[in-house]
Amino acid sequence: MGLLQDKLAKYDLPQQYMAMGVYPYFRTIDSHQDTEVLMDGKKVLMFGSNAYTGLTYDKRIIEAAKAATDKYGTGCAGSRLLNGTLDIHVELEKELAEFVGKDDALCFSTGFTVNEGVIPQLTGRNDYIICDDRVHASIVDGRRLSFSTQLKYKHNDMADLEKELQKCEPDAIKLIVVDSVFSMEGDLANLPEIVRLKKKYNASIMVDEAHGLGVFGKQGRGVCDHFGVTDDIDLIMGTFSKSLASIGGFVAGDASVINWLRHNARSYIFQASNTPAATAAAREALHIIMNEPERQQRLWDITNYALKKFRDAGFEIGETESPIIPLYVRDAEKTFIVTKMAFDEGIFINPVIPPACAPQDTLVRVALMATHTKQQVDYAVEKLTKCFRELGVIE
Repeated sequence: MGLLQDKLAKYDLPQQYMAMGVYPYFRTIDSHQDTEVLMDGKKVLMFGSNAYTGLTYDKRIIEAAKAATDKYGTGCAGSRLLNGTLDIHVELEKELAEFVGKDDALCFSTGFTVNEGVIPQLTGRNDYIICDDRVHASIVDGRRLSFSTQLKYKHNDMADLEKELQKCEPDAIKLIVVDSVFSMEGDLANLPEIVRLKKKYNASIMVDEAHGLGVFGKQGRGVCDHFGVTDDIDLIMGTFSKSLASIGGFVAGDASVINWLRHNARSYIFQASNTPAATAAAREALHIIMNEPERQQRLWDITNYALKKFRDAGFEIGETESPIIPLYVRDAEKTFIVTKMAFDEGIFINPVIPPACAPQDTLVRVALMATHTKQQVDYAVEKLTKCFRELGVIE
């Protein structure tokens, strides 16, 4: 192990930041996830969660998870292909398909394994997978498992996407895979223009709605619905670990494609099926989102309030159009330091450094929930302004 340890030590940046006392990862939370959490014995405002709808401690969801555990037990002890399909799995798939406007859906045990299992099964050796250069790591890993030609276009650059499409053989499958909301920057994919190029070049589109569901569109149906392009999107993927307050993921599309994936997606047929509790929790969260549009409105009210406050305070927040607000630092060490400073002020935020972003684009990521208050946002803006000024990031 000597050579291995020596090689890894060269790249062990976490050790350097641990020595500096600013290592920000794997911090232990001692309470349930909410706008305020308990960490290291003190209360901290949570601005690092993806629970946009604020449902992770909703009593209705907790009771649904308990009831499913009482009825089905704690696990399925097998894959969906064999002994692991429960009636609630099938019911949730039907409801999700209807929710996002597709024929059928397939539920996986995590969102990551949706992209990891689906993408490699959609194209062959003579086909193409084309991605925005800032897609999520799960999409990157999924396309790496494919034997197809891999192409990338500059972030949200539709002229560059068209150049990549022009490189493809006309009769080959050309699969464009893109996030609807980019998870670090908070901006949206230009889905209307991607659809136009799809039709021009006879391509197909898969959209990752992980950060769009529950946030955009009618009743939280996502960015595809927001732009009115659902019918032109071939596959819609989503996760349960954000707005749906659980763990798992799904893909929805035409019945024939979903049936193909049901029998060929390796991370589906060789993975243990999702727990009864997680499945029931996601289903109950879906019902709440559909029946409580005021929750989505509260999310947008606090989002618009926070966007204005951060801009007025002089922060660089890029092109975000969502509850994800990037505060650009553009220096990796300062990014970690300001994260520690914010925590000392009682604010939990997430640092974003390579490979999650380009080296020149390091940032801290503020994420909002429907349950945040204006007073909490005001406090965060005040304290983060103080921290950023002390480091000379803003004036």
